[in-house]
Amino acid sequence: MESRHDSVLMDEVLKALDVQAHDTVVDATLGGAGHFAALLAALGEGGTIVGIDADPAAVERGREAYAEDRRTERPVAHLVNDNFRNLERILERLHTAPVNKVLFDLGWSGYQISAPRGFSFQNEEPLLMTYGEGGETAADIINSASEEDLANLIFTYGEESFSRGIARSIVAARSKGRILTTGALVAAVLAGTPRWYHDRKIHPATKTFQALRIAVNDEIGALREGLTAALHVLAPGGRLAVISFHSIEDRIVKNMLRDAAQGGLGTMNPKKSITPTRAEVHANRRARSAKLRVFERAATHSQTNITNPNNAALSYA
Repeated sequence: MESRHDSVLMDEVLKALDVQAHDTVVDATLGGAGHFAALLAALGEGGTIVGIDADPAAVERGREAYAEDRRTERPVAHLVNDNFRNLERILERLHTAPVNKVLFDLGWSGYQISAPRGFSFQNEEPLLMTYGEGGETAADIINSASEEDLANLIFTYGEESFSRGIARSIVAARSKGRILTTGALVAAVLAGTPRWYHDRKIHPATKTFQALRIAVNDEIGALREGLTAALHVLAPGGRLAVISFHSIEDRIVKNMLRDAAQGGLGTMNPKKSITPTRAEVHANRRARSAKLRVFERAATHSQTNITNPNNAALSYA
């Protein structure tokens, strides 16, 4: 599969965040580094950008994007190989809080899809689904969880109506030998779902793979912690933008930002999500389910601008 990534809602993100030259900006999900490069270009001397990703390859793409910026007035860049759930701790270590703008792009990049880690069911790959190195894999869950736990996981994180049949089929398949590849898992999913379900536009294994990816990387827990941290470190008048790609994530983002607004921390602006144009969806099918939500922290007289005198520095943490 081709290794590339087209960042979604680029114009909408830049308009929503309205990055100023001296801002301190956090790209909490480097991914393909497309948004990072655009945010970097909007900053100038005295500005700071922090790029975070659990995937070391994504951090390297951020480094390459920074190296390609030849401006003498470019901002400071800190590139961090870590989970965005640790956002507050990362910023404390870098002495860069509070921040003016934060972006979360919760989609997985084209580079991750093409990497042989089991994210895609279109190729025969090891059943890993981990963003970083080490830790529990999808194969570990598939081969050890009870049938009931598998069914609940697939239903909760995948919203899969045939979760029980799929879980039953997985348990039957693994009794004959461990399920270690994407192909073996797809076969189990097909065996556990009705024939008519296989003929739809959406592949029958899509929701099961989504559920496992979320579980392996604790994406829901990380999202809640990351958003909580972002709201806490956001400077008065600062803006937070979050792009989600499925209803589970979007529901969490919507509810957390709504609760923050009702608590007087700021406002959701606009109140409804921003979606891609028809032209973008036509050019990039991955954009079709994307939703952008924006939160603006209430302004106060105590607002300060954050600058860093070492404006040509690049650091790793």
